[in-house]
Amino acid sequence: MTARIIDGKAVAAVVLDKVRLASAAFKDKTGRPPGLAVVLVGEDPASQVYVRNKGREAEAAGFRSEQHTLPVSVSEAEVLALVGKLNADPGIDGILVQLPLPKGIDTERVLLAIDPAKDVDGFHPINVGLLNAGAADKALVPCTPAGSMILLESVTGSSLAGKHAVVVGRSNIVGKPVAQLLLQRDATVTIAHSKTANLAEICRTADVLVAAVGRPEMIRGSWVKPGAVVIDVGVNRIPAPERGEGKTRLVGDVATAEAMDVASAITPVPGGVGPMTIALLMANTVTAASLREGLPRPVFTV
Repeated sequence: MTARIIDGKAVAAVVLDKVRLASAAFKDKTGRPPGLAVVLVGEDPASQVYVRNKGREAEAAGFRSEQHTLPVSVSEAEVLALVGKLNADPGIDGILVQLPLPKGIDTERVLLAIDPAKDVDGFHPINVGLLNAGAADKALVPCTPAGSMILLESVTGSSLAGKHAVVVGRSNIVGKPVAQLLLQRDATVTIAHSKTANLAEICRTADVLVAAVGRPEMIRGSWVKPGAVVIDVGVNRIPAPERGEGKTRLVGDVATAEAMDVASAITPVPGGVGPMTIALLMANTVTAASLREGLPRPVFTV
């Protein structure tokens, strides 16, 4: 068996096409485009790339797109003041504060200051609570878990009833929310992590295996149940001396080459879950705009 590669770039392109249509329909109904504001503090190179990509996609989707770049020396009070200003702006539907924030700024306090209705990252406790209460239809769901589910459903369909899903990872950003989404699709869900006893044995029981532990190629091919669908959320940079001195390459949390011989389908790294994260940020912006205007929630499944 050779696993089917789940092409995140192709699926993300379909989602972004739907976002553009939903954005145009929103503007027709309200007379304004959806608005997304991204706040970048400092000069972290990776953050600058992410923010630039988000701005490009927002413009392609027809959004009002704003980038607020603040110096690394900015005070927490100034960041909070900017968030408050964006909360009050009726033309801004989504606010994203790019993480990590510099030392001296309380990340939790800043994220809590964002209006939950504009929290397109889905990190605010109000949105977390709605998701955990089984009310994902009323919440803004974190982008990476939501994108992972769309990739999974592109292979399995929307119902996972009777399937055992194992999520390796317990973070608030991926592990816990993706487990909630799997439960809401009627899967039986086990949350495991790096300290779980008999982790390999537990993984081998999974019809759906979601790897979000943050350790390069930790999950070996022998841990994968034959025919399982593997969603690899990990993005790890490791040395690649074969490419030259000091060179690196990206790998996931799964030993992909090994798993390819066992799984029925798998997301690659890069090119799997990664492209879906920005696509779902755009989808969340249109969703937030629609809910704020009392319009039906758009659907972005493929």
